[in-house]
Amino acid sequence: MASSSSSLLLRFFVAKPAPRPTKNATCFSSQRLTKRHYPAIASPQNRINQTEPHNTTGNRLQHHSPLHRRGFITRSACAPAPESPLMDPEEAPLKIGMVGFGKFGQFIAQGLKRQGHAVMVTSRSDYTEYCKQNEFQFFRSMDALCEENPDIMLICSSILSTESVVRKIPFHKLKPDTIFIDVLSVKQFPKNLFLEVLPPQFGIVCTHPMFGPESGKDGWTDLPFVYDRVRVAGSQAGNCERFLSIFEHEGCKMVEMSCEEHDRHAAGSQFITHTIGRILSHLNLESTPINTKGYETLLKLTENTVSDSFDLYYGLFMYNVNATEQIENLDRAFETVKQKLFGRLHDILRKQIVERIPAAMEVNGDRRRMKRNSDSHRASPYFLPHSQEISYITAAFAPSGETASSSKARPPMHSLIGRGNKSEDVF
Repeated sequence: MASSSSSLLLRFFVAKPAPRPTKNATCFSSQRLTKRHYPAIASPQNRINQTEPHNTTGNRLQHHSPLHRRGFITRSACAPAPESPLMDPEEAPLKIGMVGFGKFGQFIAQGLKRQGHAVMVTSRSDYTEYCKQNEFQFFRSMDALCEENPDIMLICSSILSTESVVRKIPFHKLKPDTIFIDVLSVKQFPKNLFLEVLPPQFGIVCTHPMFGPESGKDGWTDLPFVYDRVRVAGSQAGNCERFLSIFEHEGCKMVEMSCEEHDRHAAGSQFITHTIGRILSHLNLESTPINTKGYETLLKLTENTVSDSFDLYYGLFMYNVNATEQIENLDRAFETVKQKLFGRLHDILRKQIVERIPAAMEVNGDRRRMKRNSDSHRASPYFLPHSQEISYITAAFAPSGETASSSKARPPMHSLIGRGNKSEDVF
Protein backbone atom coordinates (compact mmCIF):
# COMPACT_ATOMS: atom_id res chain seq x y z
CA MET A 1 0.00 0.00 0.00
CA ALA A 2 2.81 2.34 0.87
CA SER A 3 4.46 1.47 -2.43
CA SER A 4 1.26 2.25 -4.33
CA SER A 5 0.71 5.61 -2.63
CA SER A 6 4.36 6.55 -3.18
CA SER A 7 4.00 5.76 -6.86
CA LEU A 8 0.86 7.90 -7.16
CA LEU A 9 2.49 10.75 -5.30
CA LEU A 10 5.54 10.59 -7.55
CA ARG A 11 3.32 10.71 -10.65
CA PHE A 12 1.48 13.70 -9.25
CA PHE A 13 4.63 15.75 -8.77
CA VAL A 14 6.08 14.75 -12.13
CA ALA A 15 2.90 15.53 -14.07
CA LYS A 16 2.13 18.82 -12.37
CA PRO A 17 3.26 21.68 -14.71
CA ALA A 18 5.46 24.44 -13.41
CA PRO A 19 3.48 27.58 -12.49
CA ARG A 20 3.74 30.43 -14.98
CA PRO A 21 5.44 33.57 -13.70
CA THR A 22 3.03 36.19 -12.40
CA LYS A 23 3.34 39.94 -12.58
CA ASN A 24 4.62 39.99 -9.02
CA ALA A 25 7.20 37.28 -9.54
CA THR A 26 10.80 38.10 -8.89
CA CYS A 27 12.05 36.80 -12.25
CA PHE A 28 10.43 37.78 -15.55
CA SER A 29 11.11 36.67 -19.05
CA SER A 30 13.78 38.76 -20.70
CA GLN A 31 11.22 40.09 -23.18
CA ARG A 32 8.95 41.45 -20.46
CA LEU A 33 11.87 42.61 -18.32
CA THR A 34 13.29 44.57 -21.21
CA LYS A 35 10.00 46.15 -22.16
CA ARG A 36 8.70 46.93 -18.69
CA HIS A 37 11.79 47.94 -16.76
CA TYR A 38 14.26 49.11 -19.38
CA PRO A 39 12.52 51.32 -21.92
CA ALA A 40 15.91 52.80 -22.82
CA ILE A 41 16.97 49.52 -24.41
CA ALA A 42 14.50 49.65 -27.23
CA SER A 43 14.34 53.41 -27.58
CA PRO A 44 17.76 54.07 -29.15
CA GLN A 45 17.20 51.22 -31.58
CA ASN A 46 13.85 52.71 -32.54
CA ARG A 47 15.67 55.88 -33.54
CA ILE A 48 17.95 53.87 -35.83
CA ASN A 49 15.64 51.30 -37.44
CA GLN A 50 12.17 50.29 -36.40
CA THR A 51 11.67 47.67 -39.10
CA GLU A 52 14.35 45.09 -38.19
CA PRO A 53 14.99 43.66 -34.69
CA HIS A 54 18.56 44.32 -33.54
CA ASN A 55 20.59 43.70 -30.48
CA THR A 56 22.80 46.39 -29.00
CA THR A 57 25.75 45.44 -31.20
CA GLY A 58 23.77 46.08 -34.37
CA ASN A 59 23.41 42.39 -35.38
CA ARG A 60 20.05 41.04 -36.44
CA LEU A 61 18.36 38.98 -33.77
CA GLN A 62 17.17 35.45 -34.43
CA HIS A 63 13.49 35.32 -35.45
CA HIS A 64 11.54 33.12 -33.03
CA SER A 65 8.45 31.12 -33.72
CA PRO A 66 5.02 32.77 -33.34
CA LEU A 67 4.70 31.14 -29.91
CA HIS A 68 7.90 32.84 -28.79
CA ARG A 69 6.83 36.17 -30.24
CA ARG A 70 3.40 35.99 -28.58
CA GLY A 71 4.94 35.12 -25.22
CA PHE A 72 3.60 31.58 -24.84
CA ILE A 73 7.14 30.19 -24.89
CA THR A 74 9.58 32.38 -23.01
CA ARG A 75 13.23 32.24 -22.12
CA SER A 76 13.91 30.53 -18.82
CA ALA A 77 13.49 32.85 -15.84
CA CYS A 78 16.95 31.88 -14.67
CA ALA A 79 18.62 32.16 -18.08
CA PRO A 80 21.01 35.09 -18.45
CA ALA A 81 19.90 38.03 -20.59
CA PRO A 82 21.88 38.86 -23.74
CA GLU A 83 25.04 40.77 -23.00
CA SER A 84 24.38 44.50 -23.36
CA PRO A 85 25.61 47.46 -21.35
CA LEU A 86 22.15 49.03 -21.58
CA MET A 87 20.44 45.98 -20.08
CA ASP A 88 22.65 45.60 -17.03
CA PRO A 89 20.60 46.72 -14.00
CA GLU A 90 23.78 46.97 -11.92
CA GLU A 91 25.51 49.32 -14.35
CA ALA A 92 27.02 52.42 -12.82
CA PRO A 93 25.55 55.78 -13.84
CA LEU A 94 27.30 57.91 -16.40
CA LYS A 95 29.92 60.30 -15.06
CA ILE A 96 29.15 63.56 -16.82
CA GLY A 97 31.61 66.42 -16.51
CA MET A 98 30.04 69.81 -17.20
CA VAL A 99 32.25 72.69 -18.31
CA GLY A 100 30.34 75.93 -17.70
CA PHE A 101 27.56 76.15 -15.17
CA GLY A 102 25.48 79.23 -15.90
CA LYS A 103 21.70 79.38 -15.90
CA PHE A 104 21.34 77.00 -18.82
CA GLY A 105 23.96 74.58 -17.49
CA GLN A 106 22.15 74.38 -14.15
CA PHE A 107 18.89 73.74 -15.98
CA ILE A 108 20.37 70.83 -17.97
CA ALA A 109 22.12 69.40 -14.89
CA GLN A 110 18.78 68.97 -13.13
CA GLY A 111 17.57 66.73 -15.95
CA LEU A 112 20.75 64.66 -15.85
CA LYS A 113 20.31 64.17 -12.12
CA ARG A 114 16.66 63.15 -12.51
CA GLN A 115 17.84 60.28 -14.71
CA GLY A 116 20.24 59.08 -12.02
CA HIS A 117 23.58 60.12 -13.48
CA ALA A 118 26.55 61.62 -11.65
CA VAL A 119 27.12 65.29 -12.49
CA MET A 120 30.55 66.86 -11.98
CA VAL A 121 30.93 70.58 -12.55
CA THR A 122 33.65 73.13 -13.17
CA SER A 123 33.09 76.77 -13.97
CA ARG A 124 34.72 80.17 -13.88
CA SER A 125 32.46 81.18 -10.97
CA ASP A 126 32.28 79.37 -7.65
CA TYR A 127 29.15 77.19 -7.42
CA THR A 128 30.24 75.17 -4.39
CA GLU A 129 27.17 75.93 -2.29
CA TYR A 130 24.73 75.43 -5.15
CA CYS A 131 26.28 72.06 -5.98
CA LYS A 132 26.14 70.93 -2.35
CA GLN A 133 22.45 71.75 -2.17
CA ASN A 134 21.70 69.93 -5.43
CA GLU A 135 23.99 66.89 -4.98
CA PHE A 136 26.47 67.84 -7.69
CA GLN A 137 30.26 67.70 -7.40
CA PHE A 138 32.02 71.01 -7.95
CA PHE A 139 35.68 71.25 -8.97
CA ARG A 140 37.53 74.54 -8.91
CA SER A 141 39.87 73.58 -11.75
CA MET A 142 39.54 71.85 -15.10
CA ASP A 143 42.44 69.55 -14.23
CA ALA A 144 40.71 68.27 -11.10
CA LEU A 145 37.56 67.49 -13.08
CA CYS A 146 39.44 65.62 -15.82
CA GLU A 147 41.27 63.51 -13.23
CA GLU A 148 37.87 62.04 -12.26
CA ASN A 149 37.75 60.28 -15.66
CA PRO A 150 34.29 61.41 -16.81
CA ASP A 151 32.55 59.37 -19.50
CA ILE A 152 31.07 62.52 -21.05
CA MET A 153 32.52 66.01 -21.27
CA LEU A 154 29.51 68.31 -21.69
CA ILE A 155 30.48 71.79 -22.92
CA CYS A 156 27.94 74.32 -21.58
CA SER A 157 29.95 77.52 -21.94
CA SER A 158 28.74 80.56 -23.86
CA ILE A 159 29.19 80.59 -27.62
CA LEU A 160 31.75 83.39 -27.45
CA SER A 161 33.96 81.65 -24.87
CA THR A 162 33.71 78.07 -26.15
CA GLU A 163 36.89 78.02 -28.23
CA SER A 164 39.11 79.35 -25.45
CA VAL A 165 37.50 76.95 -22.95
CA VAL A 166 37.97 73.87 -25.13
CA ARG A 167 41.60 74.68 -25.91
CA LYS A 168 42.39 74.82 -22.17
CA ILE A 169 41.14 71.29 -21.44
CA PRO A 170 43.99 68.89 -20.46
CA PHE A 171 43.10 66.11 -22.90
CA HIS A 172 45.93 63.87 -21.68
CA LYS A 173 44.14 63.44 -18.34
CA LEU A 174 40.96 62.05 -19.93
CA LYS A 175 40.10 58.48 -20.89
CA PRO A 176 40.69 57.70 -24.58
CA ASP A 177 37.01 56.81 -25.10
CA THR A 178 35.68 60.09 -23.65
CA ILE A 179 32.84 61.65 -25.62
CA PHE A 180 32.69 65.42 -26.07
CA ILE A 181 29.18 66.86 -26.36
CA ASP A 182 28.13 70.49 -26.72
CA VAL A 183 24.75 72.16 -26.21
CA LEU A 184 25.37 75.40 -28.11
CA SER A 185 22.66 77.13 -30.14
CA VAL A 186 24.86 76.98 -33.25
CA LYS A 187 26.22 73.71 -34.56
CA GLN A 188 28.74 74.08 -37.40
CA PHE A 189 31.06 76.12 -35.20
CA PRO A 190 31.48 73.55 -32.37
CA LYS A 191 31.65 70.69 -34.86
CA ASN A 192 34.54 72.28 -36.73
CA LEU A 193 36.21 73.30 -33.47
CA PHE A 194 36.04 69.77 -32.02
CA LEU A 195 37.35 68.20 -35.22
CA GLU A 196 40.26 70.61 -35.22
CA VAL A 197 41.23 70.56 -31.53
CA LEU A 198 40.25 67.18 -30.04
CA PRO A 199 42.50 64.13 -30.28
CA PRO A 200 41.15 61.65 -32.86
CA GLN A 201 40.26 58.99 -30.30
CA PHE A 202 37.66 61.19 -28.58
CA GLY A 203 34.02 60.92 -29.60
CA ILE A 204 32.08 63.96 -30.83
CA VAL A 205 28.33 64.52 -30.59
CA CYS A 206 26.81 67.94 -31.33
CA THR A 207 23.46 68.61 -29.69
CA HIS A 208 21.03 71.49 -29.23
CA PRO A 209 18.18 71.32 -26.73
CA MET A 210 15.68 73.64 -28.44
CA PHE A 211 14.39 74.92 -25.11
CA GLY A 212 15.62 76.59 -21.96
CA PRO A 213 14.77 77.38 -18.35
CA GLU A 214 11.68 79.37 -19.34
CA SER A 215 10.16 77.14 -22.03
CA GLY A 216 11.14 73.96 -20.18
CA LYS A 217 10.15 74.94 -16.65
CA ASP A 218 7.06 72.69 -16.73
CA GLY A 219 8.85 69.68 -18.22
CA TRP A 220 10.61 68.70 -21.43
CA THR A 221 7.79 66.71 -23.02
CA ASP A 222 7.57 67.20 -26.81
CA LEU A 223 10.35 69.81 -26.80
CA PRO A 224 12.82 69.26 -29.68
CA PHE A 225 16.29 67.92 -28.98
CA VAL A 226 18.56 68.03 -32.04
CA TYR A 227 21.66 65.84 -32.22
CA ASP A 228 24.34 64.82 -34.71
CA ARG A 229 26.71 61.89 -34.08
CA VAL A 230 29.74 63.50 -35.69
CA ARG A 231 32.33 60.91 -34.60
CA VAL A 232 31.39 57.92 -32.44
CA ALA A 233 33.55 54.77 -32.34
CA GLY A 234 32.19 51.33 -31.57
CA SER A 235 33.38 51.40 -27.96
CA GLN A 236 31.68 54.77 -27.45
CA ALA A 237 28.30 53.86 -28.94
CA GLY A 238 26.89 52.54 -25.66
CA ASN A 239 27.61 55.70 -23.66
CA CYS A 240 26.43 57.84 -26.55
CA GLU A 241 23.05 56.09 -26.60
CA ARG A 242 22.77 56.25 -22.83
CA PHE A 243 23.33 60.00 -22.91
CA LEU A 244 20.76 60.55 -25.67
CA SER A 245 18.26 58.38 -23.80
CA ILE A 246 18.36 60.90 -20.91
CA PHE A 247 16.50 63.42 -23.04
CA GLU A 248 14.29 60.77 -24.60
CA HIS A 249 13.15 59.62 -21.16
CA GLU A 250 12.45 63.24 -20.22
CA GLY A 251 9.96 63.30 -23.09
CA CYS A 252 11.93 65.29 -25.68
CA LYS A 253 11.18 64.97 -29.37
CA MET A 254 14.45 63.52 -30.66
CA VAL A 255 15.55 65.00 -34.01
CA GLU A 256 18.69 63.65 -35.68
CA MET A 257 19.97 66.35 -38.06
CA SER A 258 23.29 67.42 -39.53
CA CYS A 259 24.95 70.50 -38.08
CA GLU A 260 24.74 72.32 -41.41
CA GLU A 261 21.01 71.72 -41.77
CA HIS A 262 20.42 72.77 -38.16
CA ASP A 263 22.10 76.14 -38.72
CA ARG A 264 20.02 76.82 -41.83
CA HIS A 265 16.81 76.18 -39.94
CA ALA A 266 17.94 78.01 -36.80
CA ALA A 267 18.81 81.20 -38.70
CA GLY A 268 15.27 81.41 -40.04
CA SER A 269 13.59 80.58 -36.75
CA GLN A 270 15.58 81.05 -33.55
CA PHE A 271 17.71 83.97 -34.77
CA ILE A 272 14.74 85.82 -36.29
CA THR A 273 12.78 85.30 -33.07
CA HIS A 274 15.58 86.80 -30.98
CA THR A 275 15.99 89.68 -33.45
CA ILE A 276 12.30 90.63 -33.36
CA GLY A 277 12.33 90.43 -29.57
CA ARG A 278 15.38 92.70 -29.37
CA ILE A 279 13.76 95.24 -31.71
CA LEU A 280 10.55 95.28 -29.68
CA SER A 281 12.51 95.77 -26.47
CA HIS A 282 13.66 99.19 -27.75
CA LEU A 283 10.02 100.29 -28.04
CA ASN A 284 9.54 99.91 -24.27
CA LEU A 285 6.20 98.17 -24.78
CA GLU A 286 3.92 98.05 -21.74
CA SER A 287 0.78 96.18 -20.89
CA THR A 288 -2.51 98.04 -21.39
CA PRO A 289 -6.07 97.57 -20.06
CA ILE A 290 -7.13 96.44 -23.55
CA ASN A 291 -4.39 93.95 -24.48
CA THR A 292 -5.15 91.66 -27.37
CA LYS A 293 -3.85 88.11 -27.40
CA GLY A 294 -1.42 89.04 -30.15
CA TYR A 295 -0.05 91.95 -28.14
CA GLU A 296 0.39 89.75 -25.08
CA THR A 297 2.33 87.32 -27.26
CA LEU A 298 4.65 90.16 -28.30
CA LEU A 299 5.13 91.20 -24.67
CA LYS A 300 6.01 87.62 -23.76
CA LEU A 301 8.38 87.33 -26.71
CA THR A 302 10.16 90.51 -25.65
CA GLU A 303 10.46 89.32 -22.07
CA ASN A 304 11.85 85.92 -23.05
CA THR A 305 14.46 87.21 -25.49
CA VAL A 306 15.70 90.06 -23.32
CA SER A 307 16.11 87.67 -20.39
CA ASP A 308 18.95 86.04 -22.37
CA SER A 309 22.27 87.82 -22.45
CA PHE A 310 23.21 89.94 -25.45
CA ASP A 311 26.32 87.75 -25.79
CA LEU A 312 24.03 84.83 -26.61
CA TYR A 313 22.23 86.86 -29.27
CA TYR A 314 25.53 88.11 -30.66
CA GLY A 315 26.81 84.54 -30.77
CA LEU A 316 23.76 83.46 -32.78
CA PHE A 317 24.68 86.16 -35.30
CA MET A 318 28.46 85.86 -35.28
CA TYR A 319 28.77 82.06 -35.43
CA ASN A 320 25.96 81.19 -37.84
CA VAL A 321 26.91 81.84 -41.46
CA ASN A 322 23.22 82.14 -42.38
CA ALA A 323 22.42 84.94 -39.92
CA THR A 324 23.66 87.84 -42.06
CA GLU A 325 21.36 86.85 -44.90
CA GLN A 326 18.41 86.77 -42.50
CA ILE A 327 19.23 90.26 -41.20
CA GLU A 328 19.29 91.57 -44.78
CA ASN A 329 16.01 89.81 -45.60
CA LEU A 330 14.40 91.29 -42.51
CA ASP A 331 15.57 94.78 -43.44
CA ARG A 332 14.24 94.45 -47.00
CA ALA A 333 10.93 93.12 -45.72
CA PHE A 334 10.53 96.10 -43.37
CA GLU A 335 11.35 98.58 -46.15
CA THR A 336 8.82 96.89 -48.43
CA VAL A 337 6.08 97.28 -45.84
CA LYS A 338 6.98 100.96 -45.34
CA GLN A 339 6.93 101.60 -49.08
CA LYS A 340 3.47 100.08 -49.35
CA LEU A 341 2.14 102.17 -46.47
CA PHE A 342 3.63 105.53 -47.40
CA GLY A 343 3.27 105.00 -51.13
CA ARG A 344 -0.48 104.76 -50.60
CA LEU A 345 -0.42 107.71 -48.19
CA HIS A 346 1.36 109.80 -50.84
CA ASP A 347 -1.39 109.15 -53.37
CA ILE A 348 -4.05 110.21 -50.87
CA LEU A 349 -2.21 113.41 -49.89
CA ARG A 350 -1.54 114.33 -53.51
CA LYS A 351 -5.21 114.00 -54.38
CA GLN A 352 -6.29 116.11 -51.41
CA ILE A 353 -3.72 118.84 -52.13
CA VAL A 354 -4.59 119.09 -55.82
CA GLU A 355 -8.34 119.29 -55.16
CA ARG A 356 -7.84 122.07 -52.58
CA ILE A 357 -6.07 124.45 -55.04
CA PRO A 358 -8.51 127.36 -55.85
CA ALA A 359 -9.48 128.13 -59.43
CA ALA A 360 -8.14 131.72 -59.17
CA MET A 361 -5.43 133.25 -57.04
CA GLU A 362 -3.98 136.74 -56.51
CA VAL A 363 -0.22 136.94 -56.59
CA ASN A 364 1.59 140.30 -56.09
CA GLY A 365 -1.64 142.17 -56.82
CA ASP A 366 -2.17 140.48 -60.19
CA ARG A 367 -4.95 137.96 -60.72
CA ARG A 368 -3.72 134.85 -62.31
CA ARG A 369 -5.70 131.86 -63.32
CA MET A 370 -4.49 128.51 -62.15
CA LYS A 371 -5.82 125.53 -63.97
CA ARG A 372 -6.21 122.26 -62.27
CA ASN A 373 -3.48 119.83 -63.02
CA SER A 374 -4.11 117.84 -66.15
CA ASP A 375 -3.30 114.17 -66.43
CA SER A 376 0.12 115.09 -67.78
CA HIS A 377 0.87 117.01 -64.58
CA ARG A 378 -0.26 114.32 -62.19
CA ALA A 379 2.52 112.96 -60.03
CA SER A 380 3.40 109.34 -60.44
CA PRO A 381 3.61 107.15 -57.31
CA TYR A 382 6.68 108.15 -55.36
CA PHE A 383 8.63 105.77 -53.14
CA LEU A 384 10.60 107.41 -50.39
CA PRO A 385 14.34 106.79 -50.64
CA HIS A 386 14.82 107.27 -46.91
CA SER A 387 12.53 106.85 -43.93
CA GLN A 388 13.42 110.31 -42.60
CA GLU A 389 11.60 111.96 -45.52
CA ILE A 390 8.34 110.42 -44.36
CA SER A 391 8.05 113.17 -41.77
CA TYR A 392 7.96 115.80 -44.54
CA ILE A 393 4.68 114.46 -45.86
CA THR A 394 2.89 114.73 -42.53
CA ALA A 395 4.57 118.10 -41.89
CA ALA A 396 2.83 119.50 -44.96
CA PHE A 397 -0.37 119.66 -42.94
CA ALA A 398 1.18 120.96 -39.73
CA PRO A 399 -1.00 123.24 -37.55
CA SER A 400 -1.06 126.95 -38.39
CA GLY A 401 0.87 127.72 -35.22
CA GLU A 402 4.00 126.19 -36.71
CA THR A 403 7.11 128.27 -36.18
CA ALA A 404 8.99 129.89 -39.04
CA SER A 405 12.10 127.94 -38.27
CA SER A 406 10.33 124.60 -38.51
CA SER A 407 8.63 125.75 -41.72
CA LYS A 408 11.95 126.65 -43.30
CA ALA A 409 13.35 123.27 -42.38
CA ARG A 410 10.70 121.56 -44.48
CA PRO A 411 11.51 121.15 -48.19
CA PRO A 412 9.12 122.50 -50.84
CA MET A 413 6.09 120.33 -51.34
CA HIS A 414 6.76 120.13 -55.09
CA SER A 415 9.86 118.08 -54.31
CA LEU A 416 7.57 115.45 -52.82
CA ILE A 417 4.54 115.81 -55.07
CA GLY A 418 6.51 115.84 -58.28
CA ARG A 419 6.31 117.83 -61.49
CA GLY A 420 4.34 121.07 -60.85
CA ASN A 421 5.57 124.43 -62.22
CA LYS A 422 7.39 126.31 -59.47
CA SER A 423 5.72 129.58 -60.45
CA GLU A 424 2.37 127.99 -59.72
CA ASP A 425 3.30 126.44 -56.40
CA VAL A 426 1.21 127.56 -53.46
CA PHE A 427 3.76 126.48 -50.82
